[in-house]
Amino acid sequence: MTYDECVKGLGSDKKFYVKSRFAVCNGASFLQTWTRNGQPVGTSMFNVRAVGTIAQNSRTITFQYYFTDFTTAGTTGAPAMPITTKADIPQSWPSGARYTRGGTMPGTKTFTQLKAQRTFKETVTAKPGQGSGSADLLFAVYEPAISYTPPAPWKLSGALGGKLFMLAPRWDAASYLANSTGGGTPAKKGAATFSYVPTLTYSAKAGAAERGVAQHISTAFTVPQDTKPYMSAKKVPGQSAKNPLHRLVNKTRKDDNRKAAVKQCKRYWGANYTQGGKLECDEYPFATTYEGAAEADHDSEAKKFNFSVKPIPAAENLAGGNILRSFYAKNRIIDGMDDGFLVKIRS
Repeated sequence: MTYDECVKGLGSDKKFYVKSRFAVCNGASFLQTWTRNGQPVGTSMFNVRAVGTIAQNSRTITFQYYFTDFTTAGTTGAPAMPITTKADIPQSWPSGARYTRGGTMPGTKTFTQLKAQRTFKETVTAKPGQGSGSADLLFAVYEPAISYTPPAPWKLSGALGGKLFMLAPRWDAASYLANSTGGGTPAKKGAATFSYVPTLTYSAKAGAAERGVAQHISTAFTVPQDTKPYMSAKKVPGQSAKNPLHRLVNKTRKDDNRKAAVKQCKRYWGANYTQGGKLECDEYPFATTYEGAAEADHDSEAKKFNFSVKPIPAAENLAGGNILRSFYAKNRIIDGMDDGFLVKIRS
């Protein structure tokens, strides 16, 4: 992500912007009011933006800081004001994780020095083996903070700095994702991402290879009462961050989902619903998610028949599946409830 992309993404009121699971940024403005004898005599300000990026299949996260828009008005002591930049990792799950940090964090520089330097970076790396579960998952909070003090004999009214909105890095070494071996180098096994819910997009436009899948999901989202099997209170997940989909890796349960879906296709469209192989039974939520058609068989609290099936052209079903598999790989979607994703239909 470039600086300009970050500025545009943040706009005038956002605290953070997510371009992808591998590119995020946050930002804040810092305003100083300078006083003498208890009276304001001038103001100064500057902006800080931190852009976090991760190279493909890397465990190293780079945070590029940008100090910009330095201004003063009236009488101030701003040029000599020391400004301290820090970035804490106040929490890790599991706790006790250790990180290797590098780069050119400036520590304390004056207003004038930072105005000239403008940008610097920090890198954060977490070695594998510190996470939990088979995917070796490690979650953390990364929180940049800015503080400053007026040079004597000046005084400032109000806060003397503040924190940028926290960012949420994550590391994994899942065996079913890229770089699970790190090319034979254990210290580089797995990769990092940011822990934000990504969105899988399908196109329902004429000519789209996956159009049948997209149209089916669109119906399940907008008029679920028109889908099969019938369920009066049907509301399929994947439409909001409060109710996302979760990737399923276990083959037996994926097979259970597919069998449950095919059973309903045969129930409503007959044993020959494929029309000699021209059609396939498409299901939503996907068979590769915990919310698939057999969810109620594995979770006593799940609602039965809270899914949709429909015979669609085999080629379109294949295209939809290919897009889904690519999405899983590209976004490093982890098996289980610690990760999630949404689905959006472009029409």
